[in-house]
Amino acid sequence: MREHELTIPTPERWGEGIVAIEKDRPLRFDVRLESVHEGILVSGTVDTVADGECSRCLRAISQPVEVEFQELFEYPGDETPDFVLQDDHVDLETLVRDAIVLSLPFQPVCRPDCPGLDPATGEQLTESPGVAQDPIDPRWAALQKLTETESAPGAVQSREES
Repeated sequence: MREHELTIPTPERWGEGIVAIEKDRPLRFDVRLESVHEGILVSGTVDTVADGECSRCLRAISQPVEVEFQELFEYPGDETPDFVLQDDHVDLETLVRDAIVLSLPFQPVCRPDCPGLDPATGEQLTESPGVAQDPIDPRWAALQKLTETESAPGAVQSREES
């Protein structure tokens, strides 16, 4: 068994869409290699940082990414395994790239309660103490008066009000 800690740059941009691992971003590996009967069992973690934009407000964001992986690299044989030892070497690029890209958020946000953009103006919404109401269609304005008045005396109360 051997254990290694490595830091190497990302060979190319990993990921598509609004969040990705940029080229030359450092990848920090903590890897354990174990010799087993079928080949070499590789397990470990990789840490890096993903850059992109918030899917709600379009602010630039950077999020830490930590991925665990474990895979058996088999000796060449009759069957075609997913990962094969080549000249007693293991190539982790495909394994790590797939694990990292699959762990990236589909719709990243700068914070869980991000209000996003104003649909009318396109500017970033700020947090407001009250609930913002949409403008009322003038055709429905007469019905709004019914909700604003208090219940008339003698009106029937619902079960929830009694």
